[in-house]
Amino acid sequence: MDVLELLDRARRGARALARLDGAARDAALDAIADAIEARAEAILAANAEDLAAATDISDALRDRLRLDEARVAGIARAVREVRAQPDPLAARREIGEGRSGIRVTRRRVPLGVIAIVYEARPNVTAECAALTIKSGNAVVLRGGREAANSNRAIGDAVAAGLAAVGAPADAVIVMDRSSREDVAALLGATGRVDLVIPRGGHGLMAMVDEHARVPVIRHGQGICHVYVDAAAEIGMAADIAFNAKVHRPGVCNAMETLLVHRDRVEAVLAALGPRLAVAGVALRADPASRAALEAAGVSADAATDADWDTEFLDLVLAVRAVDDLDAALEHIAAHGTNHTASIVTADEGAAERFLGEVDASCVLWNASTRFNDGGELGLGAEMGISTSRMHAYGPMSVTELTTEKLVVYGRGEIRS
Repeated sequence: MDVLELLDRARRGARALARLDGAARDAALDAIADAIEARAEAILAANAEDLAAATDISDALRDRLRLDEARVAGIARAVREVRAQPDPLAARREIGEGRSGIRVTRRRVPLGVIAIVYEARPNVTAECAALTIKSGNAVVLRGGREAANSNRAIGDAVAAGLAAVGAPADAVIVMDRSSREDVAALLGATGRVDLVIPRGGHGLMAMVDEHARVPVIRHGQGICHVYVDAAAEIGMAADIAFNAKVHRPGVCNAMETLLVHRDRVEAVLAALGPRLAVAGVALRADPASRAALEAAGVSADAATDADWDTEFLDLVLAVRAVDDLDAALEHIAAHGTNHTASIVTADEGAAERFLGEVDASCVLWNASTRFNDGGELGLGAEMGISTSRMHAYGPMSVTELTTEKLVVYGRGEIRS
């Protein structure tokens, strides 16, 4: 079946889903979580096939792909966390009366048919299915080839959950194919898809730029920055930077570039550099940072211009000394990707300038970039982290998958 036929099926699924109330959609999510738990063994077997075939991916990407019993349990738990959220479609907003006396309100409604393109993250299959069902949308899921078997197995569990409660099967469609032509078809399917969410790197975003004819919200590269200010507490700065890089280096909210005020570069890198070396982090540093690292007994390669614009998604870190806050802000403006940036400082004025001037979906003061995550921020599971300055900027949960329509109540008024 070609992409357009799948989207037509999804449109029918969206209309059927619209007829279900919040309780029925929640029942579907309960059944999906139960099915994922019941099929854990089959999901893990499928994931083992994917891992065996994925011989050409980095260790960090392998970690994103890998499932175990705890991670499968976490997927089911994430579905239940979505189910526990308030029904976004129950929201009503009174606007007031028009000049003629009509009563004007706004009501939350689904976006319609959403397509998501993502890579080696099988948990995304279940979490995005849960988010779209909760918000009343149909979804077409196009995962990467590395996770094809895992996605299929999780998709089967989702289908079983929908069937168990009589919910529309076409509300969630997992594409079996993963060709570039299919992505181009999704991006060009005017009138059939209401929103495409691409989650990936530079290559995928280049495809979006070339082929998109439908609305797109980018969930793009995470070239995330931590800036250690002159007023930073050294131990805190080292802990935050270490966590931001090492905790899970293959995810989009991991730090890729560390900026350090020139007055603190020796102290910060003396505290942090050996820890990074023990963790296996390869360092690429400008001359001042490289000298400070070598003084601490840590080797580093010379950074190139390309390093400042690279999402490593691995145990690799670019390090640069900057003269002051203005220089840090200028670097982030030139090389950031509107994703995440953090400042470590005891200077409230410097922090407020950073929080106000950095253009990123999440800015943090004295905290790791790893907190730009729907669950960690108390928003629940997410479709991804929007780096588009649209109605959603940052983690997209159920509310961001809806819009508002006007609902007008009259008593026979006509316009004169």
